[in-house]
Amino acid sequence: MYDTPLAIDPRRLVALQLLSARARGIEARPAIEARAALSRTPRRAAAGTLAVIPLHGTVSQRGDFLDALLGGGSISTESITWQVRAALADDSISGILLDIDSPGGAVTGVQELAAVIHAARERKPVYAIANCLAASAAYWIGSAATKLYATPSGEVGSIGVFAMHRDYSAAMKKEGIKTTFISAGPYKVEGNAFEPLSAEAKDYMQSRIDDYYGQFVRDVARGRGVSAATVRASYGGGRVMGAAEALKAGLVDGVATYGQVLSRLAVWVASGGKSALSAVAYQSKAQTQLWIKRQHALLDLYGA
Repeated sequence: MYDTPLAIDPRRLVALQLLSARARGIEARPAIEARAALSRTPRRAAAGTLAVIPLHGTVSQRGDFLDALLGGGSISTESITWQVRAALADDSISGILLDIDSPGGAVTGVQELAAVIHAARERKPVYAIANCLAASAAYWIGSAATKLYATPSGEVGSIGVFAMHRDYSAAMKKEGIKTTFISAGPYKVEGNAFEPLSAEAKDYMQSRIDDYYGQFVRDVARGRGVSAATVRASYGGGRVMGAAEALKAGLVDGVATYGQVLSRLAVWVASGGKSALSAVAYQSKAQTQLWIKRQHALLDLYGA
């Protein structure tokens, strides 16, 4: 957690810190271990010709035991990449919906997943919905989709990266404990927790954060079809935005419920990329009735 670039909603730091405090004496119960294993298992739910891929919980490159303890579970970028590629390879799947509810997480693997999603939309439509949170790394991923929506009560944004450093030197001195590193390489133990952070080490950490932030901004700009300057100036500056504010600023394409977005994607697929109105107009009465029945079935299955 410390000294690692994070693209996560800072409000979730409380949960991370509580977890850190418990980690030393934590008991690995079978039920929790089973939940952790489930979080690492690739999941794909098919709705008719649509693949619904859930992105729920803290983002990491590979889900693990501790991630699964963070309340909302975890999701790995490797798992989502696998699911997106599986949906692309399946000829019965005509569209993909990313169902996002995540505060973000570690930056590793996120840029690569965003690239996969951005490339995927050239082959099949990829919709995403903040249902109800797509913050930081999760927004990074969602912004690569063909269209991105937020539920009426949803939140998106938190475009930024940070890292933390803890200095235990004063506490260790008070306890009469001195830590000595035996190392090779001038910067091998740079930024360790047992001595104050030097100006040189801080500058280097800042350079890494700036680099990741630049990647974040460039990918969002590419996915949303705007300039990097627009992202930096108008996309919240690291703040999370409510759905209405996000729509006004351009972070999302619309505000809609999960069921409505699923239905819109189904219409888009059925119309070959035309508008919903055109899709219905091109169909016969019988085809339209069949289409309506299918949409009702989707709403019953996944909720309006």
